[in-house]
Amino acid sequence: MSTGSLTWKEGKTQVAGADLHIIQGGSGDPILVLHDENGQTVPLRYAESLAQDFSLHMPAHPGFGVTDQLDWIISVRDLASWYLRVIEDLGLGKVNVLGFSLGGWLAAEMACQSPQSINKMALVAPTGIKPPIGEIFDMFLVVARDYMDEGFLNAASTPEYLTAYPEEPSPEQVEIWEQSREESARLTWRPYMYHAALPHLLGRVTNLPTLLVWGEQDGVIPVSAGEAYRDAISGSRLETIPNCGHHPEMEQTEEFVRLVRDFFA
Repeated sequence: MSTGSLTWKEGKTQVAGADLHIIQGGSGDPILVLHDENGQTVPLRYAESLAQDFSLHMPAHPGFGVTDQLDWIISVRDLASWYLRVIEDLGLGKVNVLGFSLGGWLAAEMACQSPQSINKMALVAPTGIKPPIGEIFDMFLVVARDYMDEGFLNAASTPEYLTAYPEEPSPEQVEIWEQSREESARLTWRPYMYHAALPHLLGRVTNLPTLLVWGEQDGVIPVSAGEAYRDAISGSRLETIPNCGHHPEMEQTEEFVRLVRDFFA
């Protein structure tokens, strides 16, 4: 797989009792990239940029259309436990983690269980904590395309919107979206997209550098959830990006990459 000037390695590897589908590319210290509730996408411009300085490891979560579902995983916390074993099996050592939305919640759960396994983590508008003000947008009240649109301040002016979410997707892509929605429902339905214990469990995360990135106009996860995350994780930093919705990596790519690259450097 090639995007821009970088060639990505894509395939399946046997780890943690599963055939994990993973995309890898770049060079330097490893970053484990955890995708959101919409499923895995092709590497976007932010990944191309970060891969100039880091090696990116971008797995597809079990049950999200590419990696087979693991029946025993019935919560995000279960999935986090599984990913801690994945880190070991892949030989990534004490790894940097970059998580988007549901993937950010997943990273936070991993940090609660084994903070010593993570070097630094950047959470991009993560679910997982109930917002003190406002509500998490319910993806299951609308069709997949409407939920994707809700994630952008202005999808029409975001060039990579159609790269991630093609206007005329292939049958395989539609299946990935639908399976991702089903697995998200299975893992996060009650309560919807948060874990009431998470703010308290994050209290043991005391020496883990953490960056929180939010779009100021996020219509999916209110910024108040970012403030709650900041309060829960000792020493964490919250950065908000103006003129931006739920996907700063696509809507404000240059500013997003600057923040993340400087943080992981």
